[in-house]
Amino acid sequence: MNWYEKLNQYFPIEEMKSQEHMELLLQEKKSVYKKDESDEHVMMYVEMEDFTFIDYLFVAKSARGKGLGKKLLEQLKNKQKPIILEVEPIDYEDTDTEKRQKFYKREGFTHAKSIGYRRRSLATGEVNEMEILYWSPSHESEESIYEKMCHTYEVIHTYKDKMLYGESYEDVNEAIIFTKEDKKEPTP
Repeated sequence: MNWYEKLNQYFPIEEMKSQEHMELLLQEKKSVYKKDESDEHVMMYVEMEDFTFIDYLFVAKSARGKGLGKKLLEQLKNKQKPIILEVEPIDYEDTDTEKRQKFYKREGFTHAKSIGYRRRSLATGEVNEMEILYWSPSHESEESIYEKMCHTYEVIHTYKDKMLYGESYEDVNEAIIFTKEDKKEPTP
């Protein structure tokens, strides 16, 4: 099974880029869009100067629980820059969603509470809500993570979307929302 088939069988259709989209990114954005694969894993990621975005991370069932996911994340953490990823909200009818969130939490990832991410799938037309998780060696602010996520959306997620899918994804300001927390003064 090739790398795309592995991803396509594991990730919901709403989350998947087309194979053509990913191959185009690997070819035309090869300075930033990377693929790391073996028989047991596929990791697609964006390597920017000041952060890394994990687009897809798949570990084969036969390799789960053996430290491969941790090892892949450690390789990225060793670069000492923030790592950002999207993950499905926990669905208690799908135990994998809870396992994924627990795994990333164990690996030191933080849930970006002030970032909302909703994108309409061009494959299904359904609105897909995702949570943004991040790891930062320098305690990056959520506002900075938001800016990096917006950059990823514009440079990677929507790359040639009209040409590839026949229509465009929504504007970044509609898909990704940043809500500043109000710092309320204590009442006397």
